[in-house]
Amino acid sequence: MQYLSRIGGPIKPIRSKIEAPPKISFDLGGVVTLNESFATGGTIFSQGDIAETLMFIQRGRVKLSVASKTDKVAIVAVLGPGDFLGEACLGSQNVRMRTATAIAPTALQVIERNEMMRALHVDQALSYCFLSYLLSRNIRLEGDLVDQVSHSSEKRLARALLLLARTGNRRKLHRFAGISQGTLAAMIGATRAHVNFFMNKFRKLGFIKYRGPLDENGGMHINTSLLAKAFFK
Repeated sequence: MQYLSRIGGPIKPIRSKIEAPPKISFDLGGVVTLNESFATGGTIFSQGDIAETLMFIQRGRVKLSVASKTDKVAIVAVLGPGDFLGEACLGSQNVRMRTATAIAPTALQVIERNEMMRALHVDQALSYCFLSYLLSRNIRLEGDLVDQVSHSSEKRLARALLLLARTGNRRKLHRFAGISQGTLAAMIGATRAHVNFFMNKFRKLGFIKYRGPLDENGGMHINTSLLAKAFFK
């Protein structure tokens, strides 16, 4: 299907990307950090807390959620190794706008705001990598917004699984744990019943395989090649 622009020429419909943000290697050797660990379900910080630090994920997985005044909760991101969280404190945000929760055993490097500002000022390589990371995260967020208004819940689920699996090598099965069907539903703006239906469909088609129950302790293998071919040819 094509759409007409205001000057009469055809333009292609917008399609969201399925590529995960490129992995950027950070050298934090010159940055003063504090190592902290969180068990599954541990709260790293809560919405409304004072924002004085940012964290670099060394191991594990973290979900970021936002609660409305009516206590309705939305999951806005799931982060993994190599990602930062809490980086908004480097700007004018002095209060946490989200809650960060470990959904797998997680190890973090915690960096004070002023220390990170100092390191970015004196280390050009770190500053370049961090800027590249922020830009890639912003592109990913824009893709998520396009996905919400342009695609069906089934296709949004497929994209979410591909991004979680880090689609760098689609020839292999990618495994991850800590993502429940309730979490997936909150991520894509669907009901748990819809996610359960589509996950069963994906399993029968060979797109995914379960290793134990799909809950906080279970795991999943994703055949990213088959899943991408079926939804994003």
